[in-house]
Amino acid sequence: QVQLVESGGGLVQAGGSLRLSCAASGRTSSMAWFRMAPGKEREFVASISRGGGLTIYADSVKGRFTISNDNAKNTVSLQMNSLTPEDTAVYYCAAGFVIGATADASYQYWGQGTQVTVSS
Repeated sequence: QVQLVESGGGLVQAGGSLRLSCAASGRTSSMAWFRMAPGKEREFVASISRGGGLTIYADSVKGRFTISNDNAKNTVSLQMNSLTPEDTAVYYCAAGFVIGATADASYQYWGQGTQVTVSS
C-alpha cells in the first residue's frame, strides 16, 4: 500500500557525512530508519512521528545522526555526521502506525535499502 524508496547512500571516509532520504507514496503515523551490518542483526537507528514532535535515537548514533521529515512531500531524511567504519551497513527506511516504536516488527512498510560504506 505504501512504497518507500531510499537514496543518498554511498562511500565516505571516516569523519565524513552523508544524508539519506526516503520518499513515501502514502502517509503513515511514524517513520524510522534501521540498519543491518554484515554479520549483525537489523538494528533500530532513529524514528520520527508524522508531525515531528517525537524523535527517538539509538544510543549508538545519538548526537551524530539527526532524523527529520517533510510532511508536505512525505519524505524522511537522516543526516549522518562523524561517521565511523562501525556505521557501515545497509540502511532501511520503514513506516508504520505505532509512534515511538523501536522494534522492526512494529513497522509495516519497508524500503529496498541503501548501502552506506565508511572507510578508515
